[in-house]
Formats: sequence, structure tokens, C-alpha cells
Amino acid sequence: MGYLLLVSGVALWSGAHLWKRLAPASRARLGDPGKGLVALALVLSLVLMVYGYRWAAWVPLWYPPLWLTHLNNLLTLLAVWLFVASNAGGRIGTRMRHPQLTAVKIWAVAHLLVNGDLAAVVLFGGLLAWAVAEVILINRRAAWSPSAPGPLWRDAAAFAAALALWLLIAWVHVWLGVWPFGGTPG
Repeated sequence: MGYLLLVSGVALWSGAHLWKRLAPASRARLGDPGKGLVALALVLSLVLMVYGYRWAAWVPLWYPPLWLTHLNNLLTLLAVWLFVASNAGGRIGTRMRHPQLTAVKIWAVAHLLVNGDLAAVVLFGGLLAWAVAEVILINRRAAWSPSAPGPLWRDAAAFAAALALWLLIAWVHVWLGVWPFGGTPG
């Protein structure tokens, strides 16, 4: 049951996001109510992914070395920073074409490095595949040129906010029973 929910959640997440790119006329016909439908689908997909991941049977595929935890933490901090900086008006958000999708890709790869089980491959690999597909579809539709770079202090402020958010995310992992810092707690 866990894998069915997990796959359904990843598929619903991907479908809701890709709907505008793959069937723009269909999405446009719904207008503003379509935004609510997409939002509902995204919330449902998150619920399905969380419960599916938690309920999926443990099927080990590889056993990652413990040192990869530190690389994961560094990469996830970078991912959170890119995500936050994408809307901060600094240099990152104006010089990268897809900072949020790049953040998702980095986050997914980081989690694949430290989770060697089938459920992790389905979840993080599925979201990585979605982010790659999204970038390809966006790049095919429209040309892009970077806008004028914003002030560097905005990227620094985004990093400070990202660090606080990253620590909150780490705390949530601990609260859920996942120690994200390598080794064992205490």
C-alpha cells in the first residue's frame, strides 16, 4: 500500500505541475478556478508522498557510507539557499534561469546519496525526474536572458534566511525521528 501511495503522490505532483506545460489549452480553459484545482492536487500529492514514504516497506538497494551525510547537509543547505534566493532580488535569482528547480534537483540528488532504499529512489528519483522534465519543457517554450543583477547583500540576506530555514527543516527531521547529522544523536 505504501508504494502505491508514494508512486501516486509523485505522479500527481508531476502531473499537476506539468499540466500547464503539456496541455496549456486545457489548463487555460479553467482560468482561476484551475489554480485552486492545481493547489488541491499539490496538497493531496504531498499527503500521498509523506504517508506512502512512511508506509513503504524497507527494501535496501545500497548502503551509503556515513560521510555522505555531511555532503547531503551541505547540498541541502545550498538547495535551500537557491530556493530562497530565487525571489530575494539578488544576483542568484537574476543570473540563474531556474534557481528553484535547480534547488529541487540538488535536494533530490543529496537525498539519493544518503538513502539507499527503494522508497527513497521512488520519491527523490521521481521528484528529480520531474524537475529535469520541467526545465526541459520550459527551455523549449521560451528564450531567456538574465536580468540585471541585484545587490549582493540580498544574496547574503537570503543565505541567512536559508540557514534559519535549513535548521528548522533539520529540527523537523529530528522531530520525525530522522537524525540528519550523521552518526547517532547524543
